[in-house]
Amino acid sequence: MSRTALITLLLWSLALGLAAWTLRQLPLAAMGAALIGLTPGQWLLWLLLNVVVMALSTGRWQLFARALGDRVALWPLLLIRMAGQTVSFLTPGPQFGGEPLQVYWLCQRHGIALHRAVLSLGLDRFFDLWVNFAVLLGGVGLLLFTRLVPSQDWQGTLLVLTLALFALPALGLLVLRQPAWLATRLGTLVARWERHPRLQGSGAALSGHWQALQHALRTLLQTRRAVLVAGLLLSLLGWAAILLELRALLWFLNVTVEIGDFVLLFVAIRLAMLLPLPGGIGTIEAAVLWCFATLELGTAEALGLIALMRLRDVAILGFGLSCLGTLSHRRSAHHGSHG
Repeated sequence: MSRTALITLLLWSLALGLAAWTLRQLPLAAMGAALIGLTPGQWLLWLLLNVVVMALSTGRWQLFARALGDRVALWPLLLIRMAGQTVSFLTPGPQFGGEPLQVYWLCQRHGIALHRAVLSLGLDRFFDLWVNFAVLLGGVGLLLFTRLVPSQDWQGTLLVLTLALFALPALGLLVLRQPAWLATRLGTLVARWERHPRLQGSGAALSGHWQALQHALRTLLQTRRAVLVAGLLLSLLGWAAILLELRALLWFLNVTVEIGDFVLLFVAIRLAMLLPLPGGIGTIEAAVLWCFATLELGTAEALGLIALMRLRDVAILGFGLSCLGTLSHRRSAHHGSHG
């Protein structure tokens, strides 16, 4: 067995093992009970909302890639995005993990230069995270303003979100204003990699990619600002679809909540997803149960919401694994044709 095949087998074993562990943690019995009452129209609405979320997030990535001169169709980007998200979902800290593979697939399968692949993905992740923190910050601020929760319990969260909201643009300014300083620090980090036998002599190439990335980013900011505005708009539309999906799930379960109560539930769930556990297993369940107890809602409805959310996760995980399998199969076939 070749080294490439062995690595692929190990990665798939790990991914499937983690997926099996994830499934064992889910309230499977509650899932069945929650699904019985769904009508075909509700199934269709639920599917449509999730498709819209995936299309908007992938469309934002495509927008940045095309602004940099790379004509990549939406479907191949969706395959890469979902495969990468699957890796992220199955690793601690479900917000990150699959990005290196996404960059690799962009370069190897679509011939995109490394600096443009990193930049388009970096811009996509920047907008995703920044709007994420902005929405959460707005939600926490609303909760404090309306006094739905004790302010002392959320002041720390408010501070962390505020720092994160300003830290991301500060990092972007650092790339633009102090590229030499940052390149030196990055060079220190990757120095030991450059001594690897397979990377001998790559120092100049890495330096060239860094300079090209910095130049492309500066050009984009100076000449294509409308693209950045469009990226922000797509991000906001994506979050609107996420909010609508949660509202739809509550409607499916006949759970009626006020706007403030809905904000509390949404903020608690999204904060739980930021914790370093694969797929937020345990943290999301605890957040939903705590919110329903705080709002004096039924435990059965809380379990139903958890079941529906986890069913969505299982469906997306299955789709992501199929995308991962498709990309791995095509890569193996490509190597076989050149062997």
